[in-house]
Amino acid sequence: MESEDTKKTQEMKTDLNLLLECLKYQMDNAFSQKEALVTIHSICQQNSNASVYFREIGGLMFVKNLAKSSEHSMVKEAALYTLGAIAEKNVYCQQTLCTSELLEDLTWFLSNDSNINLKRMSVYVILVLVSNNRTGQTLVRETGCITVLSRLFRTVISKYDLDLSNKNVFQSYQLWSSVCSTLCVCVNNPQNDENQMFCCSLFPHANEWLKNCMKPEIIRPICSFIGLTLANNTYVQKYFISVGGLDVLSQVLVQLESDSHETLSSAKLAVVVTKTVDACIADNPTFGIVLSKYHIVSRLLALLLHESLDSGEKFSIMLTLGHCTEDCEENQYDLFKNNGLPLMIQALTESQNEELNKAATFVLHNCKKITEKLSLSLGEYPFGENEAQQLKDINVKEKNLEEHWRKAKEILHRIEQLEREGNEEEIQRENCQDNISSMNMNIQNTWKHLHADHIGRATKAEDEDKSHSRQFQSYKSHGAMSKACTNDDQMKTPLKSANPVHTCCRESEQNKSLYKAKSSCNQNLREETTFKKNFISQSSDHVFKHPVHIAKNIKQQLPVTDPFTLCSDIINKEVVSFLATPSCSKMLTYRCSGCIAVEKSLNSRNFSKLLHSCPYQCDRHKVIVEAEDRYKSELRKLLICNKKILLTPRRRQQLSNESTTPGRIKKRRVRKNFTEEEVNYLFNGVKKMGNHWNSILWSFPFQQGRKAVDLAHKYRKLTKSPMCAASSLEEDCHFSLDF
Repeated sequence: MESEDTKKTQEMKTDLNLLLECLKYQMDNAFSQKEALVTIHSICQQNSNASVYFREIGGLMFVKNLAKSSEHSMVKEAALYTLGAIAEKNVYCQQTLCTSELLEDLTWFLSNDSNINLKRMSVYVILVLVSNNRTGQTLVRETGCITVLSRLFRTVISKYDLDLSNKNVFQSYQLWSSVCSTLCVCVNNPQNDENQMFCCSLFPHANEWLKNCMKPEIIRPICSFIGLTLANNTYVQKYFISVGGLDVLSQVLVQLESDSHETLSSAKLAVVVTKTVDACIADNPTFGIVLSKYHIVSRLLALLLHESLDSGEKFSIMLTLGHCTEDCEENQYDLFKNNGLPLMIQALTESQNEELNKAATFVLHNCKKITEKLSLSLGEYPFGENEAQQLKDINVKEKNLEEHWRKAKEILHRIEQLEREGNEEEIQRENCQDNISSMNMNIQNTWKHLHADHIGRATKAEDEDKSHSRQFQSYKSHGAMSKACTNDDQMKTPLKSANPVHTCCRESEQNKSLYKAKSSCNQNLREETTFKKNFISQSSDHVFKHPVHIAKNIKQQLPVTDPFTLCSDIINKEVVSFLATPSCSKMLTYRCSGCIAVEKSLNSRNFSKLLHSCPYQCDRHKVIVEAEDRYKSELRKLLICNKKILLTPRRRQQLSNESTTPGRIKKRRVRKNFTEEEVNYLFNGVKKMGNHWNSILWSFPFQQGRKAVDLAHKYRKLTKSPMCAASSLEEDCHFSLDF
């Protein structure tokens, strides 16, 4: 995988080098240069490292100079398009190109009588250089580029009646839309106060376009430009309102809301205008009085009920409602009159969107004061002179004000009820915690008493009757078996440093009665008694089945907390009464063989037999036996499928495989006698190297298939026979004469 990536990277570098050479040596061929630039753009878009490498080999600066010096318009357009794409792909290339020199060249292209495509490419490069770049925003203002952009914003489109089907008009519109986007990044992201102050001079021209052209192609770019220029700048917001911008936006919003009942696009476009209105009044809630003249609140409520809007768009509408009603009683009353409060409460209770719930809460909080005023009569509520006059005017305008008062009382009562329920839940939760902590001491005393009493009884139980079967059957018929096992397990678990109460806690979490007892601490004593009886009879069958192990001088570690504290008195009475029965002490003699056979020498074989033969297995050893049987059964199944897996030693496995596989012939090597040359090789090798059989084997040309063991055996046989020894001595002499 790494080799493939390296190969692709090397190919990319080779292609860029060749394309750069083509640009340099094809200065007279504009078409070839354009094709090379388009190919470079494609490579840089596909590979993120291509832009960095193209900058390192000097290609970026060469294309920049080519865009400035070329005489062909199409080469300039292709060069600017390539520069913009590379700068957009890589931030280091953006910083390299973001210079006053390049911005001045781009300004010159925009100022002269260049064709529209060249101007569009120039605006595109400016957009890429300024986006998310405060240095670029400053250079745009200092080089005068933003001034040229403002002039294009005013002059590119001169007629309000746009015919986008016309090719020339459509190209002019594309240039104007690109200018709007570039102005947006000049004033915001990051926010630039100086550029915002400069661009606010374009507000009157933008208002004229909004008044005279209601097309989405015009409203969306202008609303984006106004919203970003207004954002977080109080001075610009005041200027926009002073030139009638908020009135124009209100009129546009009213018109779009009326059209939204017929077309879906009008509803979506109305949300865009709503966001712009919100940006205008967010930092100046007092400006909401302007919106009351156009009844914007009622329009927003009607728009909020539109089914085609998603949660994000509804959130924008609710946030605008919150800013409209934040410091304007007229808008608050308008919201109340148009059933806005029930709509906010419905959104608060039914919506799962956290942001939407916050916006609804913001609106309800703003309207709380006016709701209280409307819920009281004029004589009961101490109004001021201005407020009384306002309410009198309201009574004149609205004849059904009493109906609104009644609704206001219901809504206010519902809000207070929700708050009161929340407070009651917190108080009840605190009381439950206090009751649980106060009853922990009672259950601890109860367990101490049970443990001390049971140790004395368990000691006497060892000397009683040994008739296991009859007592065990009578004990099973007895209804208190679970209680005895509970006390037996209470005695056994201290030996293993375990806490029986915690074990019981884990089982008790599954009991529904215990859950009810925890959730409602004020239940009566009869319900608690029923719960305790059910719990002891159910949990003992699953938890307290360990046999008792009698031990003396055991230090009991009492638990600190326990869920039985809710009914400690009833546990105390029932367990004490059970310990008084004789069947309890007799049953203590039945124990698991795996637990009491500690003095025997146990291993893996006899311990398994011991557990299988025991009829009174505890839960722990029962689980061990079941796991062992399950494991052996799985191995037997595997033995049927694959005979290589056996529970026998390796030697016995090999013998069994040979005996159980009929017709299997063991392959033997073909016998090859040692030739006279090989014997000479063997003695010469021993003479030179000693008993290093591997070295001898690799030093002389023995027959194929010879092994070091074969050489050792052959040499041993040769040295034992006297004739061979004599011949070897003779060979040694000849060998020495040769030297």
